[in-house]
Amino acid sequence: MIKLYGIPNCDTVKKARTWLVDNGIDYEFVDFKKHAPDEALLTAWLQQVSLEILLNKRGTTWRKLSEAEQQEAQTQQGAIRLLAANPSMIKRPVLEKDGSVRVGFSAENYQNVFK
Repeated sequence: MIKLYGIPNCDTVKKARTWLVDNGIDYEFVDFKKHAPDEALLTAWLQQVSLEILLNKRGTTWRKLSEAEQQEAQTQQGAIRLLAANPSMIKRPVLEKDGSVRVGFSAENYQNVFK
């Protein structure tokens, strides 16, 4: 089963969802706000993508963190704790397909994934 993780009102997530529907691809949507990823799932994702890719440092949630919390996020274990507690800091969307994880959206990348 293909899973797409994100926040429903995020523009990039909306584009990814539209692309999947337009291309007839069945998927399960997991809303970070209702079902935040746990530390085990985040650890599994970080085995495939780097922390620099998964951690969204552009958003308001990141900017609201204290300097100590931002420092904690520089280590994988600290980042995992913060991401589990603040799923808005996860770059979106996260796509799981056949055991593979991809972060972000571009139509070109999705075309390659779903060849």
